[in-house]
Amino acid sequence: MNSHPYEAAMHAPGKTPGKKTGPPFSDLHIYYLEGSARSAESVFDRRFIGNWEEDGFSFLFFSEPADDAVSAFVEGCDGLSMIDKYEMTYEQWQGGRFSSSAIGGFMVRPPWEFADGECTTGDEKTIILDPGVVFGNGLHPTTRDCIEALELVYSRDIPKTALDLGCGTGILALAAVRLGCEKCLAVDFNLLAAKTTRRNVVLNGLEDKIATVHGDAVDFVDIPAPLVIANIHYDVMEKLLLSDGFFRKKRFVLSGLLRSQAGKAEELLRRGGAAISKTWERDGVWHTFLGENP
Repeated sequence: MNSHPYEAAMHAPGKTPGKKTGPPFSDLHIYYLEGSARSAESVFDRRFIGNWEEDGFSFLFFSEPADDAVSAFVEGCDGLSMIDKYEMTYEQWQGGRFSSSAIGGFMVRPPWEFADGECTTGDEKTIILDPGVVFGNGLHPTTRDCIEALELVYSRDIPKTALDLGCGTGILALAAVRLGCEKCLAVDFNLLAAKTTRRNVVLNGLEDKIATVHGDAVDFVDIPAPLVIANIHYDVMEKLLLSDGFFRKKRFVLSGLLRSQAGKAEELLRRGGAAISKTWERDGVWHTFLGENP
């Protein structure tokens, strides 16, 4: 992938290194394509932010308009077609302005609030997070509830290893390690999410404790670890809850569940002999479970 947009923005003409700035781009130009655009990673210039692929569709993100470049790319690739394009501000995409926020016992800070060259910290209560265009800046209620659940787990016990399945930006893996986890495997099926997690691991100086993998969560649930974390779509969670590997984990934090999905997940957990010790419910919509397996 090209240089990260934050790094490119800090060294662009007119930028003064060492001064605090805002997000690396103010506007997003999004091209919605049918088909796989994996080769986009090596084609476009520094305007290119990344490619989000899901269910046979691709979303190409740029910091500036790239109509001609994207059109030429689509024409040169078999199986690709343009569906639509969108323009919005970065804040609109993220659902609001992302700045330093207290989440549980942590202070989550974007890198652009640090002076250049100081974007690392050994503070156990600080998480540096650059969500890029991936969802998971810590403000969603499921993320907040997962962090509260992790704080409860680590106040009672210290699971030395953990799996974060569907890691997104990596915020939950980072929180687990800040709380005392020695090794965490962070997995996401979306390549852009895995790259975003990897960048956040580096920003926090935790490369020796968090390994990031691009892959299917179901393929990794059998890996031994006392704690599994999954804030993930229900269709994937259902597969996890039907696997033997999930029930060999001592503790679990599960989230991203809508009301009807929570009922189905609870039934699958009950069948497997799991015990839910605490449930969070937000606005009657989002559900999070903290529990133990037999």
